[in-house]
Amino acid sequence: MNPNSKFRLQGIMLASLVFIADQIVKYAMLGPLQLQSRGVIHIISFFDLRYAENRGVSMSFLTADSDGERWALVALTTVIAAGVAVWMWREKLRGDVLALSLVLGGALGNIVDRVRYGYVVDYADLHIGVFRPFYIFNLADACISMGVLILLARAFLISDKQTGDGADVQQPESSADIVEKS
Repeated sequence: MNPNSKFRLQGIMLASLVFIADQIVKYAMLGPLQLQSRGVIHIISFFDLRYAENRGVSMSFLTADSDGERWALVALTTVIAAGVAVWMWREKLRGDVLALSLVLGGALGNIVDRVRYGYVVDYADLHIGVFRPFYIFNLADACISMGVLILLARAFLISDKQTGDGADVQQPESSADIVEKS
């Protein structure tokens, strides 16, 4: 098995794990914990479980108030997820494949919510007193954010990404290369 196939398999497995975990947690929020009817469950001073319905995308941007808008948003996010899947499939570096798999798994979890309920179920409320630096979010949102941050960090911090074998290391310069540059 070549390294790229191994990385793809790892990416598919991680995306699947994120998707399944997201759906299990959302089931727990709506089912056993009955968060929808309870509204809020206080966990610790800076974190609550708080039920919210997100009818838009990130930070309720592009809110879908009608069925037509809802399905347009489903179509848009599905196209984006498909683009991420293609990028993941073509990517040669393990770190980028795994970051993209976080994005893909989270996106699929939120798409399923939007199809099933017409909105994304959010529940994680991180706050400092009454100050809320983040909107209420869910596991899928957290994975998407982490994946994007990893991709950005890798894009800015890794100067020589292509090594030919999928490894995430920079090739050292040979003494001949150093002499040529002088």
